[in-house]
Amino acid sequence: MSDNFDGPVPEREDEDDHDLLTYGEVRVRIHEEVVAQRAVVADLEAAGGDSALARRRLDALVDAANRNSRSRINDDNFEKFFGYRGTPRRNT
Repeated sequence: MSDNFDGPVPEREDEDDHDLLTYGEVRVRIHEEVVAQRAVVADLEAAGGDSALARRRLDALVDAANRNSRSRINDDNFEKFFGYRGTPRRNT
């Protein structure tokens, strides 16, 4: 499984609507949780403790991060994602 936690740390965007949990905010929060959970796993393993539960949580967080990093919904993938053809409404 590849993840992007060794690369640059994601940053919060100033123009995000802070009343909503946006993709960018989710990316930042999950990244923070993965970093923290990796430390928990490392500490448990260094102490000779059972890290199975902590490692399962880490795997779930990485899976969530990978799902969040997928392409956003657009006109081309709308039908595949929702299962029906959408009719875009735009103010142009």
